[in-house]
Amino acid sequence: MNPQLRRMALDLGPLLIFFAAFKWGGFFVATAAFMVAIIVALAIGYTIEKKLSPMPLFTAVMVLIFGGLTLYLENKTFLKVKVTIIYSFFGITLLGGLLFNRLFIKYVFAQAFDLTESGWRQLTWRWGIFFLALAVVNEAVWRNTSDEAWVSFKVWGIIPLIFLFALAQTRLVIKHQAPDAAGGGKNAQQ
Repeated sequence: MNPQLRRMALDLGPLLIFFAAFKWGGFFVATAAFMVAIIVALAIGYTIEKKLSPMPLFTAVMVLIFGGLTLYLENKTFLKVKVTIIYSFFGITLLGGLLFNRLFIKYVFAQAFDLTESGWRQLTWRWGIFFLALAVVNEAVWRNTSDEAWVSFKVWGIIPLIFLFALAQTRLVIKHQAPDAAGGGKNAQQ
């Protein structure tokens, strides 16, 4: 299987299980199923790739902590706010990294493409702000809608938003390809 498709399946699989379990057994059943599914996805990913990627690992830890609190305290708020915390963390990490001249987004996208320093900076700004906006939107949705609407938004709203936002970055990525990546480097002139 293509590595990108495999990664997408491992990332989206637990979310789809959460959605199906919610429809079948409600919020707490879905939370338990989500926790098990994310551990299984991490184990499969590790078995295949022989490493744990930081973002899926962080997400899994957050799911286990907030899912555990949700089940133990029988309070749905913990799992709902987990989404806000994760996206806030990603946004703050990306934007905070810029203050220290660290482009953390390179760790995520470096295998997909190679950009100029300016391109990485612009992409970092965009993704950082986008993640913070997602955190705000999640807060608005879970505080003002039913559990069913929030679960649907989490699965069928956030994923397409992320996909569309990533697609919208195509022009920036093409415009800021590093010279070697675009075929215009030293090797291309020889």
